[in-house]
Amino acid sequence: MSKTVPVRVVEVHTDGGFDWGDAAVGAATVVAVAAIGAGAFLARRHVLTCLLGIALVVATAGAAQAKQAPGEWGPVASVPFNVPDAQDGCPIESPDGRSLYFASTRTGGQGGIDIWAAHRDSKDAPWGVPENLPAPINSVSDDFCPTPTRGGRLFFVSRRTIPGACGMGDIYLTRLNPATGWEDLRHLACREDGGPNTGLDEQGPSYVRTGGPSLYYSSGPDIYVSERHGDGSFGPGSPVEELNSSSMDIQPNVRRDGREVVFASNRLGTLGGQDIWVSTRKGPNDSWSTPVNLGGSVNTTAGETRPSLSWDAETLYFGRAPGAPSTADIWFTTRDR
Repeated sequence: MSKTVPVRVVEVHTDGGFDWGDAAVGAATVVAVAAIGAGAFLARRHVLTCLLGIALVVATAGAAQAKQAPGEWGPVASVPFNVPDAQDGCPIESPDGRSLYFASTRTGGQGGIDIWAAHRDSKDAPWGVPENLPAPINSVSDDFCPTPTRGGRLFFVSRRTIPGACGMGDIYLTRLNPATGWEDLRHLACREDGGPNTGLDEQGPSYVRTGGPSLYYSSGPDIYVSERHGDGSFGPGSPVEELNSSSMDIQPNVRRDGREVVFASNRLGTLGGQDIWVSTRKGPNDSWSTPVNLGGSVNTTAGETRPSLSWDAETLYFGRAPGAPSTADIWFTTRDR
C-alpha cells in the first residue's frame, strides 16, 4: 500500500503575491523530487510552483501537525468599534492579522450594507477607526461577507445588479494593487455557466489551498465547495453533505490547513437562533466529522453568525444579534494552542 506524506508548497504569482499551502504526496514522489533537488520548478500559466527543501519541509509540516489539536475557547469580548443601532457583522481577520474586515449598516457608507476595515500596526496593537472601502468594492447595493486572502485578494458577496448577475447575492473577487488600488471586480460565473454562483444568496466565501485550491461557501440553506481550476476560475459547487442538515447551515470558514471548519446553523441542538458549530477532519481530503455546537461559552439565545478563524486559528470572530433584528455586534474569543 502506498503512503503519503505532507509537504509545504509555496505558490508564487507573477503579480507579486504568493500563497503557502499544504499537500499530501506519495512517499516515492518525495524521494524522486529530493533526488532531483530542492530547485525543481513546475510552471503553469501565470503561476510558478516550487517545492522547497523537501526534507526540511516534511519535518516542518510534521511539527505543524503536532500543534493542530484545538484548545478551549476563552471568555467572549466585543470589538471596540461596534456602533449602536447598526448591524455590524461578517468579521474576518486578514492573513497578516493587521486588518479586520466586516460588514456594517453604520452611517458613512455608500448604501445598504457596506464593507469596512479596521487596521492596526501589529497583531498586539489596538484597532484603529474603521474605514469604508471604496468602489469598486462598495456600491449602493448590499455588499458583505468579505474574505481577504494572501496576495491582497478579497472575496466578497454583493447584491448589485450587473449584466451576468446570477440572482441575489453573488461572489466577487478583487485584488489590492499597492500602486493603483483595488482592481476591477471579477464576477464568479453562474452555475449554468460552470461556476459557483446561483439565483440564491451566496454567503461566507472561504478560500483554502490545502488539499487542492477550493472555495467553501453557503448557497441558500446549505454549504457547498467549489474547486478552483488551473486558469483561476471556480467550478460549480458540490454540497458538503457531512456539514449540511435539514436546517439552515450557512457561512462556513475553513482553517487554513483545511482541518477545521466553523459555520452558523439553527439545527437541532442550538441554544437559540443561529449558533456556531465546528467540525474537524484528520486530513484536508478526509471527510468532516459530525458538527458540534461550541456551547454556552460562545453561543447564546441570541443569533450568532458568520464565524471566522484568524490565520493562526487562535482567535474566533463572529457576529451576534443581541435581540432586535436591526442591531448586531462583532465579538471574538481566543483559545490556547
